[in-house]
Amino acid sequence: MRALLFLPASLLLSGCYTVARTAVDVVTLPVKAVSAGVDAATTSQSEADEKRGRELRKADEARAREARKLEERCRKGKPLPEDVCPAP
Repeated sequence: MRALLFLPASLLLSGCYTVARTAVDVVTLPVKAVSAGVDAATTSQSEADEKRGRELRKADEARAREARKLEERCRKGKPLPEDVCPAP
């Protein structure tokens, strides 16, 4: 008999839970929006480290490209005036 009583009560309470959950979502939405805005506007230390690492890798790749070009110009015997080629 008690099982028959609890079944309708649980169905009614699930509707209350949905209303309460929606109310909580509406209240916390502005807080979440402000938090996301602050997070987007600020840079964490790890993000700054990653950015600096990318910059260093790009600079290193550019130096390596220039070194290969210098070596090729020296090898072909057509160095630029500012090139310092090793003696053959």
